[in-house]
Amino acid sequence: MKTLIFNFSSPPILNPTAAPKFDRTDFRSCPQPKVGVPFSSKSFYFSTSPNGGGDERPHGSFQGLRIPSRWMEPSKAAEVDSGNLQHATFLNAVVKVYCTHTPPHYSLPWQKQRQYTSTGSAFMIGEGKLLTNAHCVEHDAQVKVKRRGDDTKYVAKVLARGVECDIALLSVESKEFWEGAEPLHFGNLPNLQDPVTVVGYPLGGETISVSKGVVSRIEVTSYAHGSSELLGIQIDAAINPGNSGGPAFNDQGECIGVAFQVYRSDEVENIGYVIPTTVVSHFLEDYGRNGKYTGFPCLGVLLQKLENPALRTFLNVPSNEGVLVRKVEPTSNASNILKEGDVIVSFENVHVGSEGTVPFRTSERIAFRYLISQKFTGDIAEVGIIRGGQFRKIQVVLNPRVHLVPYHIEGGQPSYLIVAGLVFTPLSEPLIEEECEDSIGLKLLAKARYSMARFKGDQMVILSQVLANEENIGYEDMSNEQVLKLNGMWIRNIHHLAHMVDSCKDKYLVFEFEDNFLVVLERESALASSTSILKSYGIPCERSSDLLEPYRGCTGQSEAMDEKQFGECPVSNSEFGSDGLLWA
Repeated sequence: MKTLIFNFSSPPILNPTAAPKFDRTDFRSCPQPKVGVPFSSKSFYFSTSPNGGGDERPHGSFQGLRIPSRWMEPSKAAEVDSGNLQHATFLNAVVKVYCTHTPPHYSLPWQKQRQYTSTGSAFMIGEGKLLTNAHCVEHDAQVKVKRRGDDTKYVAKVLARGVECDIALLSVESKEFWEGAEPLHFGNLPNLQDPVTVVGYPLGGETISVSKGVVSRIEVTSYAHGSSELLGIQIDAAINPGNSGGPAFNDQGECIGVAFQVYRSDEVENIGYVIPTTVVSHFLEDYGRNGKYTGFPCLGVLLQKLENPALRTFLNVPSNEGVLVRKVEPTSNASNILKEGDVIVSFENVHVGSEGTVPFRTSERIAFRYLISQKFTGDIAEVGIIRGGQFRKIQVVLNPRVHLVPYHIEGGQPSYLIVAGLVFTPLSEPLIEEECEDSIGLKLLAKARYSMARFKGDQMVILSQVLANEENIGYEDMSNEQVLKLNGMWIRNIHHLAHMVDSCKDKYLVFEFEDNFLVVLERESALASSTSILKSYGIPCERSSDLLEPYRGCTGQSEAMDEKQFGECPVSNSEFGSDGLLWA
């Protein structure tokens, strides 16, 4: 089985259902050990040096400023001489990014890991803003940029990160940095075999680098950093470590996308990927509407293809179209509208084929989820379904997917709670990677991979480790075990657990784990021992700062919960599906 290997920046965590190799193309001065993480159905890599439709153009506005129309319209400049790019003005808009990263330590959540540095690329889009890849500035402590032909580095600020689309928006306040600068113009989605030029600062030298190729393919692609699937452009131009965040140009000198990852395998060569301007447009429009990045929405349903005629006849589907709803996520708006057994035949009046594809441009078809990715958080979509042989139209509010086990931690630092040396923390993909899958255990790993969140705020809380002390004698060898109940009450998330510990008046704290394993502590003695335990292990606080806030409950979940419903996680197929199944 192939694995996902990250050679350079802080490795992203992916849904491990098959095995692509994505490599981000940033260049790190202090590479981390290679870590294998199974992924989806292909094999890709990033490139840091440590979705779109036919003729759509980027559009939108930033918070507090209107996006200049010159960004959105094709350049009026004459076609660039492909044989002489040395003096092309658009090259001066490409800058080198220097980032110092301080990733959190997920196994020891009260501290950070050792910092490291990486380099990547970025480009000017006007109004004091730059675009680069999100993985280039992940867990940033300091970001600096340097223009072509300059020897001065300028401090940059990260305004927004789009994890799913792997795009970050930077700003540079120095007026000197922008003197004589000309922002890039965005172009349309290219056609197959269109020439493409990738510009950036890859490994192998300090000056700007240019590589040429052609557009090989345009389709919905797995994005390694965000563990998502959005429109992507496949090219055969060289994309190397350090190219991440750099622009790709057409022959008119227009930017048609952002370089971000490559596919590496012994069986293929010269496969690189570019984020198209339609995805960039969605990111900028999202930031303009909300003043922050809110993400790409989803329908929240697991679908099955309807290629088999007998299956279509059984479901009363009259023609070769539609996809079958096999499961609906409890956290999606569709959970109150769509039902298992419904057949989705159209989305916004676009017919959905039996293979889960929709028309794309003139003579192409593309994955159905492409249409969903064009929507924004909170948008209402009209979905045509067949239910019981009857056609009807319904309206669904689209929101980002709620992950039970997140791929990235909001705010950067994981939550934790220490009770008498027992370290509790929410399970996350970075923690699984840091601990290695073998130490997590097959049962917990299976729940992490295949369970869905039952409500917003749902978490799998685990006992990460035990800090040996007189209070926890006999429990020292416990690690990476999911805690289910405290004193008979189901645990919703880490904040709920902290609230229950604080409000408990019983003599004992009784923690119930998987397979009916019990941990019992004398409450007053356990709480009194915290100070000495923290001092012995050099830990500044018994809980993370977010757990100091009052607990306000979970969105969409009542206090009175059915025990059977709460205790059993609904099991789904993988996020990206398997043969015949796909998530929308």
